[in-house]
Amino acid sequence: MVRLFWTLSTLASHWRRHPLQLCSVLVGLWLATGLWAGVQALNGQARDSYARASQLLGGADRYSLVARDGGRFAQHYFVDLRRAGWPVSPVLQGRLRLRGQVGPGLQLVGIEPLTLPAGSALAGRAAERLDLTAFLGRPGRTWIAPETLAQLGLEEGARPRSESGRRLPPLTPWPQLAPGVLLMDIGLAQRLLDAPGQISRLLLDDEFARRGPELPTELAGVLMLRRDEQRVDLAQLTDSFHLNLSALGLLALVVGLFIVHAAIGLALEQRRALLRNLRICGVSLRGLLLALGLELGVLGLLGGLAGLASGFGLAAWLLPDVAASLRGLYGAEVAGQLSLTPSWWLGALFICLLGALLAGGASLLRAARLPLLALAQPEAWQQALVRSLRRRAWLAAAFVLAALLALLLGDNLVLGFVGLTALLLGAALALPVGLNRLLEAWLGYCRRPLLQWFVADSRQQLPGLSLALMALLLAMAASIGVGSMTAGFRQTFSGWLDQRLAAELYLRPQNAEQAQAIESWLAQQTQVRALLPSWRVELQLQGWPVQLSGIREHPYYREHWPLLSAVEDAWLRLTAGQGLMLSEQLARRLDLRLGELLSLPTPEGEWRLPVLGIYADYGNPQGHLLVAASGLQRHWPGLAPRSFSLRLAPEQVPVLSQALQARFALDANQLVDQATLKAWSTRLFERTFAATAALNSLTLGVAAVALFIALLSLGRARLDQLAPLWALGVGRERLAWLSLAQTLLLALLTLLLAVPLGLLVAWWLVAVVNVQAFGWRLPLQVFPWQLLQLFGLGLLAALLAAAWPLWRLAHCSPTALLRTFADGR
Repeated sequence: MVRLFWTLSTLASHWRRHPLQLCSVLVGLWLATGLWAGVQALNGQARDSYARASQLLGGADRYSLVARDGGRFAQHYFVDLRRAGWPVSPVLQGRLRLRGQVGPGLQLVGIEPLTLPAGSALAGRAAERLDLTAFLGRPGRTWIAPETLAQLGLEEGARPRSESGRRLPPLTPWPQLAPGVLLMDIGLAQRLLDAPGQISRLLLDDEFARRGPELPTELAGVLMLRRDEQRVDLAQLTDSFHLNLSALGLLALVVGLFIVHAAIGLALEQRRALLRNLRICGVSLRGLLLALGLELGVLGLLGGLAGLASGFGLAAWLLPDVAASLRGLYGAEVAGQLSLTPSWWLGALFICLLGALLAGGASLLRAARLPLLALAQPEAWQQALVRSLRRRAWLAAAFVLAALLALLLGDNLVLGFVGLTALLLGAALALPVGLNRLLEAWLGYCRRPLLQWFVADSRQQLPGLSLALMALLLAMAASIGVGSMTAGFRQTFSGWLDQRLAAELYLRPQNAEQAQAIESWLAQQTQVRALLPSWRVELQLQGWPVQLSGIREHPYYREHWPLLSAVEDAWLRLTAGQGLMLSEQLARRLDLRLGELLSLPTPEGEWRLPVLGIYADYGNPQGHLLVAASGLQRHWPGLAPRSFSLRLAPEQVPVLSQALQARFALDANQLVDQATLKAWSTRLFERTFAATAALNSLTLGVAAVALFIALLSLGRARLDQLAPLWALGVGRERLAWLSLAQTLLLALLTLLLAVPLGLLVAWWLVAVVNVQAFGWRLPLQVFPWQLLQLFGLGLLAALLAAAWPLWRLAHCSPTALLRTFADGR
């Protein structure tokens, strides 16, 4: 132990003499851990919210009775079924916005706890163990998650008012409750939601439901049994979203570890003489490697703690955008405040320690394999670097081959990301080999001595700068790939919205009675040029949630519903009930092509229809089907329209909206005009990619830091190489300009190679990853101005990274240059 202590103390003396290298290692670990931990914090917070949402009515909601038209139904059906011996329990759900609240509001759930099926659980706690006296008494209780309470700026016991002016029962924190949810007695919920005598579904005891009971005849046409456990949960729906975030976090982790690898490799090279002296003094190879490993562990621990703090701050900064994206895309409520488990802290520290070991392991292994007397010989290290370069070339070829195999054989999202990772790593490993070959070829054409030195010295800098340049290549390629995909998606999405959202006003009735009354009234309004009702049913196909929509024949659909592929006379055959159309993602998931038959489960039996067309449905995580309304009503008797699209003159939209709101008491969620809906969709799109863009920019910033640290770390070694030229008469300022030109040359070559790699990444994202993640494919689009901007940004990052080290070189004193000769260098 004494020998280990003195060995560690001797090794630490290097960091005291070179604080900049110590800063490089810690900064690399800090950046790598911070970005990775931030992404994992976002994913962990979301998944915790999903788990709590699934436990809201756990145990008893696997079977339920719902209205065939998908809306609410009368409460007396609950009474009739209870009298008939059915163990059902009513539930009412709806959106409630508090007075002064901004956003979509809260999810209000009303229950009748005394009739809950046996074994039910409320927010993770068995219903039998709950004290329901205060919950059912007056004024009642509103259970709410603590983070939602804090987000609203309210205290326990507060009684806020809804937008309609009605006061809520006192708010009571419930830790296991999902964020964004209010839970109260169903009678109070009916009053707050303006739904007297209305319920959303009836929970059914699972043992009773498995017996296959038949509904009474008078209810069979109104209600249907649904097995909720077949529905895909939020965690499954959002897997692709979180996997994309994890991929960006992993890229940032790799780029940050490049900084650590470069700094540790440089430090180990500068400690060659120190390592030799320790071995000569009796320190065994095992003891030396143990000391170096412990040193790496301490550095990893310090960097990891700093990364945890910054990762927490990054996650808190990005959480609102991520929560808005998940709410808009998947209807998932995510807590607005971070509450992380110990597993996140321990996991992030473990990743940091593992990253430090991986980053420094190669240098340790290289030192362990060199002979004792060769540890301090630069020639031996140079030969090791040459062999390392050769191994890198073979390893790069292996990664590229793995990427090709993943592309040819892979058919899932994980293999898509594995192939993309292999492609990026292969390109990064091949970069130093490619730059060395380019400079070697250029050297043969150089005739002037100073130009020969310029090229040869650039080659000599490659070992020290290779990892920083690799980080720059990865960050630049990722920026080009993600930027091209995002810009292409934005352009495609905008054109698609203009086509699909062509109606001037969209209306969603609350129930079947209101839908019938609205349709009759609108048919009498002369300013309405076209009234387009839409019927919708929720069902399951191969375990995946699907929306089945029915429409009537109208030229509007042929003009404003673009098809990716279709059979001849597809719209005529669709409205005649001779087939169906489906979204691109559903067609891929079910592996369906034009003309193939699809069976739809209906209350009247199987409904088999051929595929007539496939259309894009961007941003919808669920599948979508389009059929004729007549056929849909025939297989779902009594089905009422779920929405209306209205064509009218733009100047008539405010007038008709006010008339509808006044006559039918419609709220802002039920009546939306075209401009508002487009603005909301565009805003959701921007917020969806906000976290991606932020992480992408941070990754490019990390690459610039890697280049800066590499140049700064090599500053002292550069004096040994530049001093002979200064002694031959080349001025210090000219030497600084030559060094700047060398840095910009290497950065320029790297960026030029990053452009085709970035375009290949963009193609991989839209053709492989995007298809596997979301089910739809975007056209690959190249934006020259965006490429020029990113190229200029990369050069600016390289220039800023080189500015300070070269300024120091330009102002280096002659004494420092002469000292290199005095030291025998």
